[in-house]
Amino acid sequence: MVLQRASHAVYDTKYHLVWAPKYRKWVLRDAVRERVRELFKEIADHHGFEIEEMEITLDHVHIFLSFPPRYSISKVVGMLKSISASEIFEEFPKVKKELWGGEFWEDGYFARSVGDRVTNDEIKRYIQQHRDRKWKQMELF
Repeated sequence: MVLQRASHAVYDTKYHLVWAPKYRKWVLRDAVRERVRELFKEIADHHGFEIEEMEITLDHVHIFLSFPPRYSISKVVGMLKSISASEIFEEFPKVKKELWGGEFWEDGYFARSVGDRVTNDEIKRYIQQHRDRKWKQMELF
């Protein structure tokens, strides 16, 4: 267990987050996919998040990360989604046409904190295996 330190907190929090593009469209292809990956890393670096594992498929993303307790889960997801959406729409105008409603990401998301039952290694293994199995639904347990 590696403890993180902020100005007024010591913490060890990790979260598995998952969300999809609007309409679950397959827009996370090629250059868009790589740019989303870069943007998530830039946002994480800027705000003091630590991404331990990340996978971006054609129609959803998995991120396993830690962030300071001054941020709520919804705030972190909101930052990742809003900043990346603005940048992608600006850099890839064709994507905006594919997503006719003017939004890049779905409103919802999945979040799980790592605790006694789900360990860091299980989340990492799940995301890494997801890479290899591509489009089949996987079971965590």
